[in-house]
Amino acid sequence: MAQAMKIAIVDDERDMRQSISQWLALSGYDTEAFASAEEALKVIGPDYPGIVITDIKMPGMDGMQFLKKLMGTDSALPVIMITGHGDVPMAVEAMRVGAFDFLEKPFNPDRMSELAKRATNQRRLVLDNRALRKELSGGTQIMNKLIGASPVMERLREDILDLAQADGHVLIDGETGTGKTLVAHALHAAGSRAGRKFVLISCSAFEEDALAKRLLGPMLPEDSQLPAIEEARGGTLVLEDVETLSEMVQNRLLHAINEQGTPPETRIIAISNLQEAGKTSEDMLRPDLFYRLASLRITVPPLRQRGEDILQLFTRFAEQFAEEYGCEAPKVSAQEAAQLLQAPWPGNVRQLINIAERAVLQARRGSGTIASLLMTDNDQMQPVMTTEGKPLKEYVEAFERMLIDNTMRRHRGSIAAVMEELCLPRRTLNEKMAKYGLQRSDYLQG
Repeated sequence: MAQAMKIAIVDDERDMRQSISQWLALSGYDTEAFASAEEALKVIGPDYPGIVITDIKMPGMDGMQFLKKLMGTDSALPVIMITGHGDVPMAVEAMRVGAFDFLEKPFNPDRMSELAKRATNQRRLVLDNRALRKELSGGTQIMNKLIGASPVMERLREDILDLAQADGHVLIDGETGTGKTLVAHALHAAGSRAGRKFVLISCSAFEEDALAKRLLGPMLPEDSQLPAIEEARGGTLVLEDVETLSEMVQNRLLHAINEQGTPPETRIIAISNLQEAGKTSEDMLRPDLFYRLASLRITVPPLRQRGEDILQLFTRFAEQFAEEYGCEAPKVSAQEAAQLLQAPWPGNVRQLINIAERAVLQARRGSGTIASLLMTDNDQMQPVMTTEGKPLKEYVEAFERMLIDNTMRRHRGSIAAVMEELCLPRRTLNEKMAKYGLQRSDYLQG
């Protein structure tokens, strides 16, 4: 639901405040009036859900001082300045400082309504964007599957949010098993097309003629489905294994994209799953189609670049499987934690999920180790007896963080229970939790 926008009217003249309020209220806006800038500043904060209309000339804090205060609090807050005759140079200076626009007295009320509409639309977009950023950082809904505090994952979440607000087509690439389809879902969910159709087609699952028909038509009268590009109109069409498209289908797809114009009626997210060594989607697609699909681009990082995220992910998946199988999640030793961090992970997150499930199953039987599973999956991997690749200190800290995190979760935030199990004094535990960014409130269950 769109957020209702307020309009703060700031003017020392009572009649002017009332007339502006009445006119904007008739236009459907929720208004609140203030007789001074000082009074308004008590109410208008960084995420004020609306815009400000203010006179320039006021006793005490004038409009220019007021504007500078507002810009210091929230530089994206739209402020419309009301000027008297001869104050236009001051209004121009206000625009330079950051004002949205200005109205010169006597002004046309319809012009004011038009400016208010533009300003509130812009404000709503800014606030929606901020809300999405908070969702990303908080890890709610679909974004909670993109977990991890590593720099590459923080950058990925930022890229998703930024590109979600654009209308251009997107190419997602990266190694197999990194979660490219999940990223496509997140791009759709975080953008203006959320709630509209999300259609996913695996290009490698069809023969050429069948794919051309399913993707672009024409469909026969007895067919119950629209072509995918029509079915997804207004929403998002995801093409997995886009590099497998034949020349004929590429030609037809390019023609369909060119017919859509800008912005496209159907946004296309292309996913490249190339596994052939030395080949890229750019090599496999005709250049003009590639550059249309890759106008925006996201590369999903491989698991081996995600550092401590590996331990966090393993713990999360192991707990989920343990709950599913009705048993305890396996405990990870320091050596196993180091091996998890050092493993090459050719299958990325998909491989990690498989390892976590198998670790739970063998722990339920009371046999086997995580290290043995890693050795089975990675024949070339040597036992972890050195610190090759990272300083020993980083492995120790990663294991320590995982151990405290797991223990806090198991005891639902009980400091006393964690201190007893880990044989740590309260001060040491507090210091380590602060060091690793662990908050007791995150483990409490209401």
